[in-house]
Amino acid sequence: MPATDFQGSSSSSSPFSSFGRSLLSLRRDAPASPAMPLSAAAAEEDAGLDAFQRHVAVLLADLRGDGGGGGGDGFMSAAWIRRLLEAYVMCQEEFRVAAAAAAQARRRGGGVAQQQAERAVAELGERAVKALDVCNAARDGVDQVRRWERLAGVAASALLAAAPGEVHEGHLRRARKALSDLAALLADEAAAAAGAGGACGVAAFLASHRNRSFGRARASPTRGSSSASSPTAHFRSLSWSVSRTWSAARQLQAIGAGLAPPRAHEAAAGLAASAYAMGCLLHLASWALVAAVPCPDRGAALQAHHLPAQPPRAAFHWAPPLLALQERLAEEGRRKDRRSSCGLLREIHALEKSAQRLAEAIDAAPVPLAGDREAEVREAAAELAAVCAAMRDGLEPLERQVREVFHRIVRSRMEGLDSPALNAG
Repeated sequence: MPATDFQGSSSSSSPFSSFGRSLLSLRRDAPASPAMPLSAAAAEEDAGLDAFQRHVAVLLADLRGDGGGGGGDGFMSAAWIRRLLEAYVMCQEEFRVAAAAAAQARRRGGGVAQQQAERAVAELGERAVKALDVCNAARDGVDQVRRWERLAGVAASALLAAAPGEVHEGHLRRARKALSDLAALLADEAAAAAGAGGACGVAAFLASHRNRSFGRARASPTRGSSSASSPTAHFRSLSWSVSRTWSAARQLQAIGAGLAPPRAHEAAAGLAASAYAMGCLLHLASWALVAAVPCPDRGAALQAHHLPAQPPRAAFHWAPPLLALQERLAEEGRRKDRRSSCGLLREIHALEKSAQRLAEAIDAAPVPLAGDREAEVREAAAELAAVCAAMRDGLEPLERQVREVFHRIVRSRMEGLDSPALNAG
């Protein structure tokens, strides 16, 4: 996915600025249907748009029930985020159809109603374009988490590969080396997320274990470090496909800028309300991605200063579950043990905890291992291996879904550019 940088740019500078108009005109070249009274057409349009918003409410309520305040335990797991992205893709396609149907009715009326409808969809198109960079940064973050998983898997397999009673210093040394490399990456990411406060919690423990294991104190590199000897600095300088000055917090602010509920007296209030629902869903999906995995300026994005104005709960069916999910996500970011974590993704938290347990077990293990000490080390290694397997199973479909969102947005823009309706008067 090629990077796009829309921070600080105006809507008029985007090559997709006319997408909103073209989306409403997708069916302009279709065979004309028999004429119907304007009142009947308006009633049919309102019914379709209301059904769309009710479906958005159902999807968000389902996500809320699975950990977003309804007692479930899947919140911010890879599977949960994938379902959130799937909901966005589904709603995007349904909105596309509903907007095209509404355009047919609005063209019969023309005037102010059509202009307001086109403006609402155009603004949504601009917000979606800004989410392309979020997809790129999230894809890079998934790649980084996959690197952590590989290192953790090496540590676990180094111990599990030995026959019972045959865990010797060589196996422990290989496990320590893998945990050392993992500690360097985790501590670097945690320090970047925490800002001047540096790493803390699990990442800090692993970093200290790394120093003890190799008998030397070595400061963990930070994101801004320019040391040529830092392997993590080299990794960071080449991995991000967004620009080095890109900020997740600023991008979320750009996606949510001007996102406000439509005025009830507007002639195109039905379509504008549906576009507003899509804008709120897009912002929530982007925020969840940024919070879940390593991302530039992710720490600032967790502070929720980028949130748009709250939608009125009584005015929209989807507002209560959306606000509940926003509150849960903000609460996760405020938790002391998560503020400086390497990501709110549930699998990352499990990896950090299991790696810490294995490091503690290795520290306390005499050589050669035997009896209960060996059983404890093997149990910790088996737990870490299981976490790595679950992470692999979750990351691959999540990455595919992020790519799907990216390509859906791009394809929608290209359909707008290629439509002959662009030249229609």
